Amino acid sequence: MADPITILGIAGSLRKDSYNKGALRAAQQLCPQGAKLELYDIAGLPLFNQDYEQKPTAKVTEFKQRIRAADAILISTAEYNYGLPGVLKNAIDVASRPYGDNAWSGKPIALMSAAMGVAGGIRAQYQLRQCFVFLNLDAVVQPEVAIGNAPQRFDAAGNLTDETSKKMIAQLLQNLVYKVRLMRQPMKAAA
Repeated sequence: MADPITILGIAGSLRKDSYNKGALRAAQQLCPQGAKLELYDIAGLPLFNQDYEQKPTAKVTEFKQRIRAADAILISTAEYNYGLPGVLKNAIDVASRPYGDNAWSGKPIALMSAAMGVAGGIRAQYQLRQCFVFLNLDAVVQPEVAIGNAPQRFDAAGNLTDETSKKMIAQLLQNLVYKVRLMRQPMKAAA
């Protein structure tokens, strides 16, 4: 049997009852066999300040260790003002610094989003994908999971109830796990 795959799940929202935290909880239940999703709360990460990047806080050090220990990353993000939330961009920045100590580098990553609007946060996803180029993240590009009209897709307890969204999340996770397994295969010598 293949080594188990650990995916680190990060919500791009600090709100306690965030739809994106609910989407990540649903993803935990939808993980393919041989994979598990561990959630990490970015609350408490300090604002990035280059003056202090050489002396990271314990929270930043822990965050970077968790990223490095994971085989892959799954981000579920809100969308604010047509873009990615500041807390998520900050989390990306603190884990990528100082220069030369980028915890994200080389990680397979998948994105999903949930938002109250009909577009479901897709614009925030597109902004995040731009960051991936410099961060050297290997993104799963399909399916694009954007849960629009989120209040109608989650119950009062924050559980995802929409079956179409669940199927798309399951496929996204299968594609992410497939990417991890491909990366684990030894490189074949060119003939």
